Amino acid sequence: MPTVLKIGSIIFFFTSYDCYEPIHIHVVDGRKECKYWLREDGIVVLADNGGFSKAELLKLRKIVFENFKLIQKTWYEHCKNTHTKEYKNK
Repeated sequence: MPTVLKIGSIIFFFTSYDCYEPIHIHVVDGRKECKYWLREDGIVVLADNGGFSKAELLKLRKIVFENFKLIQKTWYEHCKNTHTKEYKNK
């Protein structure tokens, strides 16, 4: 489970089996979890939410956006031998 960022109790991560999907990041804080898609055009889209408030989601989206390049770089380094490249141009 590659952890990309940790800010206080908030963990930003993905898992090895995630490499078969388009780039995204999971965010966990205690029992709350959400997932953001990172589109190639630089847009960050909420994919799923399990417990975060709207205000929290906005803050988390901003953090993901600010760390877009880091997340993308870590994803491609970790997933270099999977089908992720199929999604790179979508």
